[in-house]
Amino acid sequence: LELSFASLRFSIAGHRVVARLAGGVITPPRSSKIAFLEVMADKYNVEEAEALAKRALHLPITQATPIYEQLLSLYPTSARFWKQYVETQMAVNNDDATKQIFSRCLLTCLQVPLWQCYIRFIRKVYDKKGAEGQEETTKAFEFTLNYIGTDIASGPIWTEYITFLKSLPALNPHEDMQRKIALRKVYQRAILTPTHHVEQLWKEYENFENSVNRQLAKGLVNEYQPKFNSARAVYRERKKYIEDIDWNMLAVPPTGSSKEEVQWVAWKKFLTFENPSNTLVIFRGNPQRIDTALSTKRIIYVYEQCLMCLYHYPDVWYDYAEWHIKSGSTDAAIKVFQRALKAIPVYIAHTDSEMLKYAYAELEEARGAIQSAKNLYESILGVSTNSLAQIQFLRFLRRVEGVESARKYFLEARKSPSCTYHVYIAFATMAFCLDKDPKAAHNIFEEGLKRYMTEPVYILEYADFLTRLNDDRNIRALFERALSTLPTEESAEVWNRFVQFEQTYGDLASILKVEQRRKEALFGKGEEGSPALESSLQDVVSRYSYMDLWPCTSNELDHLSRQELLVKNMNKKVEKTNQPPGSATIVNKSPCGLSGSVASSSKVVYPDTAQMVVHDPAKKSGIEFSSSAKPVAASASNTFQSNVTATATHGSASTFDEIPKTTPPALLAFLANLPHVDGPTPNVDVVLSICLQSDLPTGQTAKQNFVAKGNVPSQNDPSGPNRGGSQRLPRDRRATKRKGSDRQEDDDTASIQSQPLPTDVFRLRQMRKARGISTSSQTPTGSASYGSAYSGELSGSTG
Repeated sequence: LELSFASLRFSIAGHRVVARLAGGVITPPRSSKIAFLEVMADKYNVEEAEALAKRALHLPITQATPIYEQLLSLYPTSARFWKQYVETQMAVNNDDATKQIFSRCLLTCLQVPLWQCYIRFIRKVYDKKGAEGQEETTKAFEFTLNYIGTDIASGPIWTEYITFLKSLPALNPHEDMQRKIALRKVYQRAILTPTHHVEQLWKEYENFENSVNRQLAKGLVNEYQPKFNSARAVYRERKKYIEDIDWNMLAVPPTGSSKEEVQWVAWKKFLTFENPSNTLVIFRGNPQRIDTALSTKRIIYVYEQCLMCLYHYPDVWYDYAEWHIKSGSTDAAIKVFQRALKAIPVYIAHTDSEMLKYAYAELEEARGAIQSAKNLYESILGVSTNSLAQIQFLRFLRRVEGVESARKYFLEARKSPSCTYHVYIAFATMAFCLDKDPKAAHNIFEEGLKRYMTEPVYILEYADFLTRLNDDRNIRALFERALSTLPTEESAEVWNRFVQFEQTYGDLASILKVEQRRKEALFGKGEEGSPALESSLQDVVSRYSYMDLWPCTSNELDHLSRQELLVKNMNKKVEKTNQPPGSATIVNKSPCGLSGSVASSSKVVYPDTAQMVVHDPAKKSGIEFSSSAKPVAASASNTFQSNVTATATHGSASTFDEIPKTTPPALLAFLANLPHVDGPTPNVDVVLSICLQSDLPTGQTAKQNFVAKGNVPSQNDPSGPNRGGSQRLPRDRRATKRKGSDRQEDDDTASIQSQPLPTDVFRLRQMRKARGISTSSQTPTGSASYGSAYSGELSGSTG
C-alpha cells in the first residue's frame, strides 16, 4: 500500500487514489506490535503512551521512528501522534517519508491540525515552483476543504486559502478578474459553513464585494445575508455539542470509566444532532436548506471523527453501518463492517467481535450474498466453537440450503466436545416446527437424553415437546426416568413441572400422589405427622390456580405464606425457658432477633457478628463508664434470669447485649416507638407512620425519652442496677430541664439517668415471644399517645 509521490501529487486524480485507502487502516508489521508489547506492561496504558511520545521528541529520527510506529500500531486513529510523527520527518526534510505517512493517515484522521500540517508541507514543497506549484497548492487546498471544510474548526484553513488566492500574481486584467471570481466563490462557500470564524469571514466578504463593485455588492450581500444567518445559527447550536468532546482522547477499548462514558454520551448527542431527522426537530425545519448529498457527507464526516476516539466501540461501528443501510448505501455499509472487523478483534482480547460478524452476515444474506455470509459464520466457528455459534449456523443452513444441509452439519456438530444440550434442543425444535417432522424431533430428543439425563433444562424442554404432542404416557415416563436419576438438589424444578402436569392432565388421585412424592423427595420422609409433609391450604391454592388466576386474594395469599413461615419456625427445637436459677439457658441469637428457621435458614447468609466491633460513641463524646461495671443484658422479667447468671459467671455479656448500650440517641427513640409485631417482620406502613409522626430527639434527651416511656428494668430484674453495677453518666451531660418542671420531675430525671442504658427492646420482645411467654399482661396500660400504644414497652414497672 505504499504510495509513490506521484499518487499523492495533489491533483484531483491523485487524491482519488488516496481516497481508496479510506476503507481500512494501514498498520505496520506484526513485529512492531510485539516489540511494543514488550516495552509497555499495560497494552493500553495511556500514560505510558504519552510519556513515550514525549521521549520520542528528543531522540534522533532513526531512534524516534520505531517508537512512532509502535505507538501508531496501537493508536492508529490518533491524529496527534500522526502529526508529531510527520512533523519529525519534515524537520529533517525527509519528504519521501513524509508523503508515505500522509498517505497512511490523512483519510482516517479527519482532524484540522493534521490537515493544516499537510497544507504546510505542500506549500513548503511547491511554493518555489512558480505557476505549476501554485496550481498544485490550489488543488491541495481544494482537496483539504473537500474533506474537512465542514469542520467547525476549519475556519483557519478557509482563511489561509483566501489569503493564498489574494497573493497570486495577476499580470493582466483578465487574470485579475479570474482571481476575483475565484475569491468570490471561496468566500461564498466559507460564509455558508458553520465555523468559529464564520462572522469574521462574513465581514471580510462584505469588504471584498464593496471593494470590487458597490452596486453589485449590495445585491450579493442581500442575497447571502439570510444564508449567513442560518449558518451562524447552526454554528451556535453545533458549538454546544462540540464543547463536551475531548479531541485528543486516545482510542482505547471501553473500560467503563466515567470519562469514557461522558465522551460516549457527548458523541451520541452530536451524532443525533447531525442526523437530518433529528435536526428538523431541533431547528424546526433545516435552516441551512442543505441538500441530501451535503447532509449525507456531513454525517459521514461526523461518524469518521467519532471513530477516531471510539475506534474500539462495536456499537458505534454498527450504528454507522446501519445508517448507511437506511440511506440506501449497502456497499458503504459493507465497507464499514469490514473496517470494524479489522479494528475490533486485533485490539480487544478474548473476542472476535461476534456481534458485528452476525450483523455483517445478516446484511450479506439479506442482499443475496450467501457465500459471503457463510464465510462469516464459518469464521466465527473457527475462532470460538461454542454452542451458540453452532446453533446460529444450523439456522442459517436451514434457511439458505435446506433441511439436509442443516442435518449434515448437526451430525458433525454433536461430535464436538463443545456441543451442549442446547444444540440438540435447537435442532429438534427446528425439525418439529419448521420441517413438520415430529418423529425426527422425537428421535433427536431421545438421542440427547442419553447424554443429558442429568440436565433439568433439557428434561423440561423435552417434556414441553411431548406436551405439544399430547403424549401423556411418555411424559410421565420421562419424568419418572429423570427423577430417578437427578440429584435431589437439582430436581425441584422437574418435580414442580411434574406436579403441574398432573394438575392439568391427571385425575385427583394422581395429583395427590405426585404432590406427596414431591414433598417426600424434597423435604425427606421425616417423622410421621411432620407439618412439612402434611397437606395445607397452600397445596389447595396451588392445585386450583391457573396462570395469573388465584382462588384467593393477594392478602390471603400473603397471609398463607406468613403462616407457612411461622410453622417452619415453630418446628425448630428450642430449650425450655423456665429453668431453675443458676442454670444457663441457650438463647437463639439470630441477627434479627427471631428464633426460628428464618435466620438460620441455609438460604439466608448473615455476617459473622463475632468479628464485629461495637461502636462506642462515649469514646468520642467524653462519656466514660465505670470500669468495674459489668455489662449485663437488660430484661423485663425473670425469664432471662438464668441466661444473665450464666453471662455474669463468665464475666462478659453477649455481643447483642452490648450493642444497645452504645446505640445513637435517634435510634433509641426509634426503637421506643416500634410497634408490636405479630409475625416475623413488622408492618412497614405502621413503622413509617410512627416515624413520620414522632419527633426524634437528639443528644441525651433521646435516651431519657427512651427510658421514661417504661423501657427500664424493674427493681426485681437481675439486670437492674443491683446486679449490674453503677454506670452513671456525668451530671453535666444531662439534658436541659424544661421550663416549669417541678422538683419531683428533676429527681425522677436524675434517677432515670442513673439507670443502665437499655438493650434492644424489639429484640428482647421477639425472643420472649419465641419462647411462648406472653407480654400482653405486663404491658403498661393507659397509654394516651399514639406512639406509646404501638411501642411495645418492657414489662414490669420502673419501681
